[in-house]
Amino acid sequence: MAGYRKLGRSSDQRSAMLRSLTTDLIWHGKIETTEKRAKEVRRQAEKLITIAVKEYGNVVEVEKRVFNSKGQSEEITVKNDSPSKLAARRHLMSVLYNYKTPKNAKENRTDYKERTGDINNAVIEKLFGELAPKYAKRSEESSAKGGYTRIYKLGPRRGDAAEMVIIELV
Repeated sequence: MAGYRKLGRSSDQRSAMLRSLTTDLIWHGKIETTEKRAKEVRRQAEKLITIAVKEYGNVVEVEKRVFNSKGQSEEITVKNDSPSKLAARRHLMSVLYNYKTPKNAKENRTDYKERTGDINNAVIEKLFGELAPKYAKRSEESSAKGGYTRIYKLGPRRGDAAEMVIIELV
């Protein structure tokens, strides 16, 4: 028996669908889908969040020589990702799709570029910057591992009677 649900799709379609649903779950925090899809998304999302929680604090301080506006050399301390965090970040980038950071309502193009200039992959930044610290703090307080998602049943879908659910990050 296979260790996953086939969901009535070929493997490339299934992996693309699960990738998209997992990215949407991490980006939006909540999605509505069928129960079988939600259970597969839960498996994938829990693993990715666990990787982020383990690696989010691994940074290395490095001395770097830069030139200021007058052409003088200065030593500054820069925080870089450790090799294990970089590997985890690259793995997450291979699994999740890249979304652009949305533009605020009254924000012009230059303000948007200034705000998002150093963000290459907004989903990964959200995972490491918002979700991982939140779940790491929660696991320290309650010594719970995993359990980052919750599924609510909504009832059957009209048309094909598929069981609909809302899956959300806790």
